[in-house]
Amino acid sequence: MNRTQSDPTVQPVPASVVEQVDAADSTLSNPKWAVISLGSNLGNRLETLQGAIDALEDTPGLRVKAVSPVYETEPWGVDPGSQPSYFNAVVVIRTTLPPASLLERGQAIEEAFDRVREERWGPRTIDVDIVAYADVVSEDPLLTLPHPRAHERAFVLAPWHDVDPEAQLPGRGPVADLLTGVGAHGVLARPDLELRLPE
Repeated sequence: MNRTQSDPTVQPVPASVVEQVDAADSTLSNPKWAVISLGSNLGNRLETLQGAIDALEDTPGLRVKAVSPVYETEPWGVDPGSQPSYFNAVVVIRTTLPPASLLERGQAIEEAFDRVREERWGPRTIDVDIVAYADVVSEDPLLTLPHPRAHERAFVLAPWHDVDPEAQLPGRGPVADLLTGVGAHGVLARPDLELRLPE
């Protein structure tokens, strides 16, 4: 069976690129750390988050190193009760992919889960956001790093702090301090739900 039909996130890649990525992947020479925020408020939210984590792990040149606890949060920027609540999580990865390639992979995962971008802050099956990539600070409008609103979002800061209490948001300072400043109002830990680190 043609794998490109069964896995909508797979796109043809030149063999030379595959060899380079696989070589980098086997040693993960000079990998960079990155933090990715995941959110879902449609369908089977927990299953979708796990599917996105597994899809990240299946990316050549990328390894998922930590998965946060799950948090439940009210949707951002909309009337209370107008949308289902979100399940949010953060993953820490090591990758040899440059930021632009990581962004493309995140968007491909969103498309694979039938994410529809019809309205700003609309409901979505999955949201894959790059929160930070190493110490990169970039004003590129296609991919601003770190994420321009991460420092004010408890649903990013709380799970990130869980997996890395010493974490720093580039240009903004310690995640612990940012979380204290924002407060955890409206962000509920869900210890009854668990995401697993890919095997």
